[in-house]
Amino acid sequence: MASPFLLLVVAALLWPPAVAAPEEHLVTGLPGFHGAFPSKHYSGYVTVDESSERSLFYYLVLSVRDPATDPVVIWLNGGPGCSSFDGFVYGNGPFNFKPGSSPGSLPKLQLNPYSWSKVSNIMYLDSPAGVGMSYSLNKSDYITGDLKTAADAHKFLLKWFELYPEFQLNPFYISGESYAGVYIPTITDEVVKGIERGVKPRINFKGYLIGNPATDVDYDFNSFVPFAHGMGLISTDMYEDVKASCRGTFFGTVDNLCQEKIDRVRWELKDLNKYNILAPCYHHPEIQELEFSNSSLPQSFRRLGETDRPLPVRKRMAGRSWPLRLALKDGHVPMWPGLAGRSLPCTSDEVATTWLDDEDVRAAIHAKPKSLIGSWELYTARIDFTHDTGTMLIYHKKLTGLGYRVLIYSGDHDLCIPYPGTEAWVKSIGYQVVDRWRPWYFGDQVAGNY
Repeated sequence: MASPFLLLVVAALLWPPAVAAPEEHLVTGLPGFHGAFPSKHYSGYVTVDESSERSLFYYLVLSVRDPATDPVVIWLNGGPGCSSFDGFVYGNGPFNFKPGSSPGSLPKLQLNPYSWSKVSNIMYLDSPAGVGMSYSLNKSDYITGDLKTAADAHKFLLKWFELYPEFQLNPFYISGESYAGVYIPTITDEVVKGIERGVKPRINFKGYLIGNPATDVDYDFNSFVPFAHGMGLISTDMYEDVKASCRGTFFGTVDNLCQEKIDRVRWELKDLNKYNILAPCYHHPEIQELEFSNSSLPQSFRRLGETDRPLPVRKRMAGRSWPLRLALKDGHVPMWPGLAGRSLPCTSDEVATTWLDDEDVRAAIHAKPKSLIGSWELYTARIDFTHDTGTMLIYHKKLTGLGYRVLIYSGDHDLCIPYPGTEAWVKSIGYQVVDRWRPWYFGDQVAGNY
């Protein structure tokens, strides 16, 4: 019979370790929320460059179910330039945010029954430096791009797992949406190369999941006209007309007649929320003017009363109205706030801004004050970003070929990265279909298809 001492040693080796997270990062309460958290929260900075104090901000919500064994999932919003607090406040975070009782008052926080923290340790990362609560004391760090963002995120992860060694054996996944379709494969590539080199701590990386991912210009943005027709947003006559004029190519280098027909389609869709065509669109008239400032449409086409002011003359580029159409072209990426003097068109960010600009909130989550890093912005113009990696198809082929698990999913009402383009590039990778297309259910209701 084994001795009691031996049994204790074996138990200590097999039993999941208690959370050993840095106590100075523990979030003990949040303005607007009353009651106890269902699980522990941690937040703070991880410095990825000591010389400039370039530091990335994270917010971690431990799993309500079993933090010692549940996966660690990192969430990234896109942009480039969008804070991942977008997902925290408006998406899969631990709370639902309700507007305050009066203008400017703090929102009320209620527990989100659909939070991803129900089944995972989920962490929201503001990346790169200059986005959200992340910052650098050297503003030249805000000149960045895909490759630097990926390298910094990998440095962050290595240091973060040193801070939280109890999670080094947990399955690790990277998740996000939109331009995170570029962030995630490039960060994953850095992580995988680190694993292959034997970099410590070893990250127990298992795969990634991306919603409506920006991936490849030809696939992503040639799908918006067929998508608009399929959703009944434009008439069949208009669709057949533009298809004949453009010979099936709706983005990139096109002739003047095709460009005019594309602009006519865009004009018909201008009042829609491009990120969810069923949702309200919060915008100002000048945004419409900006989006069509380089349009080939004659003034006579615009319906009476929509605008009678002349539009400024600018160099015309196909697909100008969606910033991501420029973001996926190699080279400098213009930020929407810099172009329009505000955040994303159709996007209401008042609740998040009110909460995250409150100094008591910042103190509670261990974020720097506005006097040092400025106001929180859903989508910032602080960074100067270059898309320097090209198509993501090369990354997806490599990473799936190595056996990592990948989930690509799409909201079927997203006009910015329409699902038909995503389906097309996924098919182009060449994997065989192993199961038929079928609905999935939430309760007894069809919630989508896969």
